[in-house]
Amino acid sequence: LNSLRSDVAILACDVQNDYLTAECRERGWILAGPEFGSGAGQNMIVKKAPCGLKSSGAAFRAHLADALNAMDHRPSCADPDVWLRPAVKPDGAECYEHMLCHVDDVLCMSHDPKKSMKRIQQDFKLKDDKIAEPDVCLGATLSKMRLESGKHCWTMSPEQHVKAAVVN
Repeated sequence: LNSLRSDVAILACDVQNDYLTAECRERGWILAGPEFGSGAGQNMIVKKAPCGLKSSGAAFRAHLADALNAMDHRPSCADPDVWLRPAVKPDGAECYEHMLCHVDDVLCMSHDPKKSMKRIQQDFKLKDDKIAEPDVCLGATLSKMRLESGKHCWTMSPEQHVKAAVVN
């Protein structure tokens, strides 16, 4: 069980229809079916990245990167899915806001993560319009606990993930 001292807040969101928010990188067309109404039977150019194309994941990642860049976040040197932005704590101390991205899941650690998450929500439709404290991240169970000192920390446990892996 690992813990991280938390004098910052953590919020998470899940982008809905992630690939369909990005422009398709491949050239393709479809023959429209009856669901296209009066357009049925016509050839139509694919503009958005459908799930299943080799380039769809990269197209969404680039689209998300553009949004984070517009928010003045920059990818870290150690991991391009960890984005940083200089920030200032309420007490005036300098720090960094972190955005962690894994495909369509975004986790924000900051003194005011709601502001950044609302900005993400302007660019992307979120599943159930939900921005909340995370309970799972990459298969690990997350929880918040109070230390004896009265401070809060986040804990991360792989227990549920390991149990499921053993069963499978």
